Amino acid sequence: MRANVDTDVIVRIERLTSLPKDQLGPFAFESLRYLPDGSADPACILNAERFRNAPFLLAGDNFGCGSSREGAVWALMCLGIRAVIAPSYGDIFYANCFQNGMLPIRLPLDRIEALACRCADGSVLTVDLRTQTIQCSGGDPQPFAIDATRREALLGGLDAIGLTLRDDALIRAWQDKDRVRRAWAWNSVRA
Repeated sequence: MRANVDTDVIVRIERLTSLPKDQLGPFAFESLRYLPDGSADPACILNAERFRNAPFLLAGDNFGCGSSREGAVWALMCLGIRAVIAPSYGDIFYANCFQNGMLPIRLPLDRIEALACRCADGSVLTVDLRTQTIQCSGGDPQPFAIDATRREALLGGLDAIGLTLRDDALIRAWQDKDRVRRAWAWNSVRA
């Protein structure tokens, strides 16, 4: 597994300026998946028949580092990836995953390498966000940690605005109290 895969490797900036986000899948990992003549590189594991529609990506340290490029997440999602499992991530990429409904899981590299070996032998990988476990067919479930609010957002299909709107009644109650406490801040000025 390659370390330090930056967002430009995930998707080139030129693709983001010329294509709608729902058409980025074929260009995810373009420099790794294709030969100079445009044909699929048979040495790239992403081109292997059994991994073509894999919903999970096993990656090395510092995945998604580099420039702030939300399109990197879009490209992975268009490729069919729903969760990335890596030891560490670029901070902005990590946040962009949650904002776009993708699950970034942090696991130690040795556990990821063990999962990769099992998958290479034909095991099927399952990720269960409800139970916060990863399991290869025939193996024991392995737990992973995730912030409770982010987990809830992913399970409910919510973005930051959706999470905020869940607390609409609390927000309105606070505003009502604040209108009394600081009326001057709520009164509109008329000219």
